[in-house]
Amino acid sequence: MIVPELRPWRAARPHVVRVTDAVRPRLARAAGIVRPRLARVSAAAKPQVVRLTQAAKPHLARVTKPMAGQSARSWQYTAGAATAGLALAAGVVTAVGPWDSTGQRTAERDRAVALERTGGADHGRTDDSSPTSDTAAGAPRPAPSAASVLAALGGAANAVKSAPDALPTGTGLTGVLTPLLGDPALGARHTAAVVDVATGKRLYGTGGDVALTPASTTKIATAVAALSAMGAEHRLTTRAALEPDTKELVLVGGGDPTLTARADAEGWASLRALAASTATALKKRGLTQVTLSYDTTLYAGAEVHPIGANPNLAPVTALSADEGRTDDSTSGPTTRVSDPAADATRRFAQFLKTAGIRTTAPGPSKATTRAQSLATVSSPPLSALVERMLTNSDNDIAEALARQTAVATGVRADFDGAGKAVQAQLKKLGLPTAGARFKDGSGLDREDRLTANLLTALLVKAADATRPDLRPVLTGLPVAGFTGTLTSRYIDGAAGVVRAKTGTLTGVNTLAGTVVDQDGRLLAFALLTADTTDPAAAQAALDRAATALAGCGCR
Repeated sequence: MIVPELRPWRAARPHVVRVTDAVRPRLARAAGIVRPRLARVSAAAKPQVVRLTQAAKPHLARVTKPMAGQSARSWQYTAGAATAGLALAAGVVTAVGPWDSTGQRTAERDRAVALERTGGADHGRTDDSSPTSDTAAGAPRPAPSAASVLAALGGAANAVKSAPDALPTGTGLTGVLTPLLGDPALGARHTAAVVDVATGKRLYGTGGDVALTPASTTKIATAVAALSAMGAEHRLTTRAALEPDTKELVLVGGGDPTLTARADAEGWASLRALAASTATALKKRGLTQVTLSYDTTLYAGAEVHPIGANPNLAPVTALSADEGRTDDSTSGPTTRVSDPAADATRRFAQFLKTAGIRTTAPGPSKATTRAQSLATVSSPPLSALVERMLTNSDNDIAEALARQTAVATGVRADFDGAGKAVQAQLKKLGLPTAGARFKDGSGLDREDRLTANLLTALLVKAADATRPDLRPVLTGLPVAGFTGTLTSRYIDGAAGVVRAKTGTLTGVNTLAGTVVDQDGRLLAFALLTADTTDPAAAQAALDRAATALAGCGCR
């Protein structure tokens, strides 16, 4: 039996992480708890972390107390937003991530809007010095922007910045983490690793080279492999092609797992738009009736995951709309159609009919090399797909990206080939793949194996100044207390400071991501457990360990 991860957050627009109404009631509670720690973290980090812009400086002094005229509610937002800004900074943003120019996540801006407040460095506020500024009108001051931890992409300063000269010590981390990782809720076996991102130095490890079932933290590996194989700007294209002799119209799947048939495509590739463009092209050729078929031959092998039909994943095919969901959901488990390709093509036929094109009942086929492309729609850049996959823990996107990695590297695009392609890409990057095993791209397969050392190495590689194409792996991680599978976690501390991918299967609980410690250092960590019996208790124990890292100088 598989215990699905909690996914209260709905899917993001491309490059923008949206916060749903489910988050809003937790804001005051989470930020209020964080406030005492915020002053300590900011005070410790302020003199030691290299800044990217002078603009951030005047805001940091405001972190430790509410400003005159600022309501309690707006202070709570300010505290939460300032804390959440600590882990990644300004320049990462403009290149690949959902950040504003001072390093605050746009999710925090959206939260302010949801609360009907303004504020934040880029949230529409005018200069403080103006007598007609928003402040003069009684509006909240901007939320303080965090000191820079990751430098801008490009330029001589393109590197992760060290905070203090002295690193946390193994002894210090052992004293803090060992008792927490000894919690019986973490089961009979656990492994862990902590690495300083700026230097790549391993600071703590217990069983770091022991391979355990990683659950959904597998998606970190899938993301790195896909980005390295195809590039952050790669797009997946769905097309409609006409066979010139038979007048057969073929809907050719390009493996885009985010193709949508919804009226509001929200920036994703639209099946409706493809149908409208196709209808226009057909009418220009004098055609109002065609034989309709669909082509899914980009992928090979079985479509059904080895775990069998499951609400966490649709059959893996090169053509689907809305992940084969049978309701209005955009993430999380739900009933799926048994044949996503046929379902998507039937919807396409309906849109064509509305546009004045009649079709036969669709069936499978393969477009020939002579087929003429009439219209295409493409996904957002791969960076956006990776962020959505990681934030939502989207299994459908994960399996698609593993298959696309196989296609890009000339490997058979089935479950086995996709796993081999992912592992080969990681090995090519020089990552420690000993003991690793990839049976799928999502982590739903219990036969997957990863080590804590590999997971932390993946995160460090994603922060490498020479590999900006991998940065979406960091920007897509769920933010504690704010987004994705961490929305409802960390309400008792470290909200916004921990950014991590969760993993949950029956008897397995994992967590891997980044955290800014009390001295302002960016640390990568991975915690894997086996034989747990209480998922909620295990998650809480992992969260306590990550929170301890955030509050630790550990020297």
